[in-house]
Amino acid sequence: MPAEITLRLTTADPVAGLHYSLQDQKSAPADARFSTGAPLTFDVPVKLSDDGRLSGPFVRREGPTRRFVYIAIGGQAGDGQTCVSRRAKIDVHDIPADLLALARSGAVLGVTLPGRAKDGGPACATVRPLTPWAVVSP
Repeated sequence: MPAEITLRLTTADPVAGLHYSLQDQKSAPADARFSTGAPLTFDVPVKLSDDGRLSGPFVRREGPTRRFVYIAIGGQAGDGQTCVSRRAKIDVHDIPADLLALARSGAVLGVTLPGRAKDGGPACATVRPLTPWAVVSP
């Protein structure tokens, strides 16, 4: 039976003045927030199968093993007043098995992500975490 776990995604330095949100499997924004430049945190509900696969309304798949979550930015996050429209792809298929076992027992797993690309705009495409996955809440 799949366990419900929580993944906490924190964007360290989001671009101020833009909306950020999770994006579900139908590309609809969820839990949108307006950035002031302070870190933004999203708690993502995920199902963890007995064999370690992740699924749920925010988990997308690519090929047989890759699983990821999108953080939508600007237009992708539902803001029709901006010309910025990007998504940050956060891989979740590579979370270590020992951490997933802790999450199955109720721990929240978190990672810190960069908020800006080299050009100063929002980080997008596949975003590499600034920190490794870790238990952030027992």
